[in-house]
Amino acid sequence: MNSVTPTRTRGFRLKSRGTFWSATVVLALGLWASGAPSVLYPSYAAEWNLPSVVITTVFGTYPVALLITLLIFGGVSDVIGRRRTMLIGIALIGIAAAVFALAPNVGFLYVGRVLQGVGTGFALGAASAALVENNTSSNPRFPSSLTTISTAVGLTLALVLSGLLAQFAPLPLALSYIVLFALSVVALVFVGLSRDARPATPGARWRPQPIRLPRGLFRPFLAATLSVSVAYSVGAIFLSLGALMARQLTGTTNLLVIGAILGLSSFFIGATALFLQKVPAHIAIVIGGTLSIAGLGLMAATAASGSIALFLAWCVVGGIAYSFAFTGGLGLINRTARPEHRGATLSLLYLFAYLLQAATAIGAGALATAIGLAAAVDIAAPVVGVLCLAAILFAVADLASRRRTPALQAS
Repeated sequence: MNSVTPTRTRGFRLKSRGTFWSATVVLALGLWASGAPSVLYPSYAAEWNLPSVVITTVFGTYPVALLITLLIFGGVSDVIGRRRTMLIGIALIGIAAAVFALAPNVGFLYVGRVLQGVGTGFALGAASAALVENNTSSNPRFPSSLTTISTAVGLTLALVLSGLLAQFAPLPLALSYIVLFALSVVALVFVGLSRDARPATPGARWRPQPIRLPRGLFRPFLAATLSVSVAYSVGAIFLSLGALMARQLTGTTNLLVIGAILGLSSFFIGATALFLQKVPAHIAIVIGGTLSIAGLGLMAATAASGSIALFLAWCVVGGIAYSFAFTGGLGLINRTARPEHRGATLSLLYLFAYLLQAATAIGAGALATAIGLAAAVDIAAPVVGVLCLAAILFAVADLASRRRTPALQAS
């Protein structure tokens, strides 16, 4: 009887290609969940009379919960398997969607963001590792590019669809979350049917323990983490304050217009990633950091001038910069981390990136409330600019080291 059960179970598993695309759905779902409230923040603020600092702390609750989850559970997928870890994450994202849909006050928003953060913390590292381990392409950079594309698609759909439903459909503050809940159920089914290239370790028991960086990875890990942190920090300013800026600059309360404007940035994230499969990771990091500095300059100019043209330019340049920085950083760590430590290493990278994202979002919101939006941007832009320079310098240093030591070069 025991010999029949495994055969039957394997018969219902998706092949490697199906597992690969299931993981991309999980990544898209995670970013969809994180971006779904962004277009609705002005509506929440008007409905419940909330200041900017409350809105940005609601936003910042997500990365704080996510990084705590990564700190405690970062290596769990290396022990219990990628599939099981993704299933836990998807279930929590679905529950969070239900909490948002039923929210009668701002307290529910905090609870929903915590659940989103915890769910994404479980799903993100496991899904990223599953893409590498089920890569359907001969190009080792393909999983990194597809990670960027899938997250951009999820974010674009979240922004545009949330705006569309909130503007024209009934239940404006609930319907987009009902859709997200339904998608979570679909994702649960597909991931439940997928195979696991790295299943649970036989006889191993997971217990809470700090995730550690494997030896020999410090320099590439630092360059990669700084690059992903650049993308996330700039994105934090954009997603936490972008809807408010778009509303002020356009003078419109039409949430579809606001969502479409914000979605322009994530569209360019995905479109750019399509062309990054042949760009070496170190070069992508340098270009991403350079373009991010240009984007920060456009952001500051937008806040100072109130120009909608500059805001749109920031959306485009910022999206392209994000794609280079995120794809380059993720590609570098994907090629240098060993399979047995890949889940934990990716989780550690995301931990630091989300820590800086949370600090940026909460800090920018506090400054915007205390001294005004334009002055807050004038302070936040140079601070994030220093992060961009650090990413560039460490990427160049790691590349120079690899060229001096050919044996250490990535495959």
